[in-house]
Amino acid sequence: MVAQGTLETVYMVLVSVIIAYIFGLPLGVILVITGEGHIKPGPRINQVLGTLVNIGRSFPFIILLIAIIPFTRLVVGTFIGTTASIVPLSVGAIPFVARLVETSLREVPWGVIEAAQAMGASPWQIITRVLIPESMPSLVAGFVLTTITLVGYSAMAGVVGGGGLGTLAYQYGFQRYQNDVMVVTVILLIILVQLIQTVGDRITARVNKR
Repeated sequence: MVAQGTLETVYMVLVSVIIAYIFGLPLGVILVITGEGHIKPGPRINQVLGTLVNIGRSFPFIILLIAIIPFTRLVVGTFIGTTASIVPLSVGAIPFVARLVETSLREVPWGVIEAAQAMGASPWQIITRVLIPESMPSLVAGFVLTTITLVGYSAMAGVVGGGGLGTLAYQYGFQRYQNDVMVVTVILLIILVQLIQTVGDRITARVNKR
């Protein structure tokens, strides 16, 4: 059960973080470039997207988990199980990722962007050849932070039968008072987080050209 719970947790987190970045990365880029004085100013778009992102970030995950049960059931046919947990995990992480990406891209010196504009680079070229490459270390660090955050979220999803180590800890460690199961799941979660952080730090160091 412990081995299965660990694999389920890894599966949930991995798929969720990929989906979160598929939607969150472009959203973060749009938030940056549509800002005042940037390469594609769009105050209305920026304000609307910023408001939606803030609303998404304001929901505690356990409430979001329950609130979007109808949407989860619509997408996967059920709201219980490992695959079903991916839906709220992804939805909860998208606005979080968008803000992390926005923060990372805003760290790129404006002088670098101006230099690219002076050479005739298009907005798309500035995004793909300047903004993202220059902020890559910060983006990788944000990816690591998101992954670790989703590990914690996945444990909360276990309370409502989401699978993984969270369900194992709740059903056996808490409800059946099996403290040894609780201790083992906590240790495994700590090891998983430490492993993610270590690998992430090494990747960040490699991509950092500064």
